[in-house]
Amino acid sequence: MLGSVETRSVSPVFAGRTSELARLDAALEHAAKGEPQALLVGGEAGGGKTRLLAEFLTRARAAGAVTAVGGCVELGAEALPFAPVATALRVLHQALGDAELRRAAAGGEAELARLLPDLGPVRPEAYDQEGRARLFELAAQLLERLAADRTLVVAIEDLHWADPSTRDLLGYLVRSLQPSRLLLVATYRTDDIHRRHPLRPFLAELNRTRAVQRLDLPRLGRDEVARQVAGITGAEPEPDMLDRVVARSEGNPFFVEELAMGGLACCGLSETLRDLLLVRVEALDERAQQVVRYAALSADARHGLLAAVSRLPEAELLAGLRTAVGAHVLVPADDGDGYRFRHALLREAVLDDLLPGERSRLSHRFAETLTADPSLVPPEQLAARLADYWYGAHDAAEALPAALTAAREARRRYAYAEQLALLERAMELWDQVPEEHRAQLPGADYADSYPDAPCTTGCLTYPDLLAQAAIAARYGGTDERAHAFTSQALELVDEAQEPERAAWFRMQRSRLTAATGRGDGRSELDHALRLVDGRPPSAVHADVLAHAAQWQMLHTATQETLALAERAAELAARAEATEVELNARVTVAGTRVLLGDTDQGITELYTLRDRLEHDSIWAPKVLSRLHANLVDDLEKAGRSTEAVAAGEVGERTLRRRGLHSNASFLVGNMVEALQSLGEWDRAEHLLREAKPYARMSLALSHLTLQGAQLALHRGAFDLADELLATSRARLGHNTTEPQYGLPLLTADLALAAASGRFEDAYDILRTALALLPLPGQETYVWQLLTCGAQVVADGRGLPGAAGDAGDLADRLTEAAKPLPRPAPVWDAWARHCAAELARARGEFAPGPWGEAAAAYEAHHRPFQLAQVQYRWAEALLAADPPEREEAADLLHRAHETADRLRARPLRDDVLALARRAGIAVPKEPAAEQAPDPAAELGLTRREREVLRLLTAGHSNRRIAEELFISAKTVSVHVSNILAKLEVGSRGEAAALAHRLRLWG
Repeated sequence: MLGSVETRSVSPVFAGRTSELARLDAALEHAAKGEPQALLVGGEAGGGKTRLLAEFLTRARAAGAVTAVGGCVELGAEALPFAPVATALRVLHQALGDAELRRAAAGGEAELARLLPDLGPVRPEAYDQEGRARLFELAAQLLERLAADRTLVVAIEDLHWADPSTRDLLGYLVRSLQPSRLLLVATYRTDDIHRRHPLRPFLAELNRTRAVQRLDLPRLGRDEVARQVAGITGAEPEPDMLDRVVARSEGNPFFVEELAMGGLACCGLSETLRDLLLVRVEALDERAQQVVRYAALSADARHGLLAAVSRLPEAELLAGLRTAVGAHVLVPADDGDGYRFRHALLREAVLDDLLPGERSRLSHRFAETLTADPSLVPPEQLAARLADYWYGAHDAAEALPAALTAAREARRRYAYAEQLALLERAMELWDQVPEEHRAQLPGADYADSYPDAPCTTGCLTYPDLLAQAAIAARYGGTDERAHAFTSQALELVDEAQEPERAAWFRMQRSRLTAATGRGDGRSELDHALRLVDGRPPSAVHADVLAHAAQWQMLHTATQETLALAERAAELAARAEATEVELNARVTVAGTRVLLGDTDQGITELYTLRDRLEHDSIWAPKVLSRLHANLVDDLEKAGRSTEAVAAGEVGERTLRRRGLHSNASFLVGNMVEALQSLGEWDRAEHLLREAKPYARMSLALSHLTLQGAQLALHRGAFDLADELLATSRARLGHNTTEPQYGLPLLTADLALAAASGRFEDAYDILRTALALLPLPGQETYVWQLLTCGAQVVADGRGLPGAAGDAGDLADRLTEAAKPLPRPAPVWDAWARHCAAELARARGEFAPGPWGEAAAAYEAHHRPFQLAQVQYRWAEALLAADPPEREEAADLLHRAHETADRLRARPLRDDVLALARRAGIAVPKEPAAEQAPDPAAELGLTRREREVLRLLTAGHSNRRIAEELFISAKTVSVHVSNILAKLEVGSRGEAAALAHRLRLWG
């Protein structure tokens, strides 16, 4: 467009950066082998990041790679979500063609269109906290497919200006990319990252990811500066001039360039960098300066936009552009459709030099121009740019609706942080806009769980803004802010005049009360129920009932819960609130299972699954919950094989619809069923596959807890301890829900006992028992009581534990008496618990163990069966006379199961019992048939004698008397024993010896 204008603005010689370029080249080589790479390139402003990236991309293209670059845009309110990603995808679209991009996006076009509108219309809106995760998964899948048979380099520049959504997406890509020929590169300014800059925690998080390499650019040395100056001027610099450039620039490549291109001659040693940068602009004629100011405010100076905004004749515009390009202020953009500043520092200097009134006037010109012709900017940027320009023009009457439009667009793209920033701007503008203008804004419909649908009952109100802000904050992960918004709204809403609106806010605050640890949210829900009681059927009415029923199902399910859920489904159907109705029906079915009507409940879930599969209903949250609950309810009913099969169907369905992260919770339920079935290796494989896709804290916690339980059963106690701590941290305040809290307590209890910390185990058990009763949570309660009975029985006989064990055994017995067991598998747990409680009381009759074994065998629970077989054998061997043949058969079977599952603690217990009874376990070499645990621990004969007496609770003096040695010698032996057992106290040593059955 500008003909033969000289646009070279940097040295043709690439000075320095040899090692940095080599690292980028090495990353490219690894990516070409199918090993995805990610590099973060940091450096100060003017440090040469862009030049290094340009040099590398040229080399990458020469090596056959496809490259795409997107730059972050500095705009108010962080309002251009995914801007660099959209730019990069558009570059790939142009480079690879429409057919190739659509092939890679196949199945996800309607969601990926949120990033790149070129792909077509967006899927009908259905918003939830998993929406962003679904979009991120599809974006990762798109890049992986594009990089399947070619090396692909995607670069994001100026990450310090990135919007929160871009940062989140980039972080997701780095953590979850599967093997492909993809290289991600991002650049950022190190000197802009102050202590509270939002990029700082993002960088810290990525630093913990092994997949990321950091590349920090140092300043140039004297020799490198000399090479750069020579490249710019065409001659070796005089020593005196070089000294001045080195001293003034301090090795900053951009400063070197400015000084070498005339900065020293024009202004000598300028006092400020801003002066140095503006010298070049101020040397332009007035027309060119004006064009440069428009370009600065435009962010990406497209030619059509500059022409429309400047309103200059084409010849005058081109003349101004030609002058600016010739002076090395602007350069033609890579896409040939516009211009960019030679360096971002130049643009910043021009913007800073604008007078307040001048900037306001220019912003108004841009806003008017884009309103008249929206096609002048990419469609995904229009709403945000208009909001920013009208705000910059200080025109509140136009800025308010523009901010609301931009907020809706941000929400449509799952950019909740940006949406919240725009809504807060709208709140700021609210009182600046006359009421008659606000009356023309469309209202919000509180019938929707996401309140932003058009409303025919009135105009937009301030509580509407607070409602939208609360949801945006909650979906964006800032629950405290969301809670504050709902509290503010409840102060403004008159419950008597607007009961449904108030009920909607109470329902939201119920969720947020639990999420922020302020309580369980029950009182807020009860308040909401009172507000809608007796009101006509409506979607809000139904939603409040459905949410209350779901809350009860997850905490204390009763017949009242079932009636509440059925009423919610009925009201939702009458109000044509399909998603609310479906969600309520899932609650109805799940509550039936909890109350013992398992067959009816599971049948209803299968019916709902068929309906969602065949109807054109896009309700991802309900779909995900339905499939996860079906697996969970089948497992609770003891139909574990069927649960795994249903999980496989559900996982395929969810992944086919792009709901990878939603499938993660379902996979956790499948893992639980596989553990029941004794398919532990497959369970571990599923856990490894699912974790990269698990984005929500609850899903991650659930998967981590399942991993902890496997580690616990296999004797990896340190790993189990680490995983339990991680699971608890990810749960946050959700431990108040029994489905999360009780399994965590059960695992904590088992780990404490397995580690010999019986005092801690008893404290955990008391904490858990204090939570009972929990109607409807019998599945988790039976498992807790059974584990508790095992721990109390194992602790029986430990020094000082008799009183605690007896009291806890009585409390466990009382807790078990009223518990229902309508499902046969619950009966198996109950019989196991009863047998363990008998052992805790010192009763060793074989009968209860035989009954428990028969119950478990009927439901194919191999691990629990092996545990019971081991105890059954122990009881048979304690009989008078011992029933050795039957006991030997039970030990053989228990050992075979423990060995297959690699359940080391159970295997060790079985072998220890076999050793004491003189029973040879098959398939073991003679030397390994009955290993001596004491010998394996490295204890000498005398140390074993001391440990035996220590376990009986004797003092050092008493032990010395028993063994005819001095108390001082006993003390030395005790110290050695503690070191060899790796425990910290006599009590822990006694507990460990007791667990290993060292003394029969």
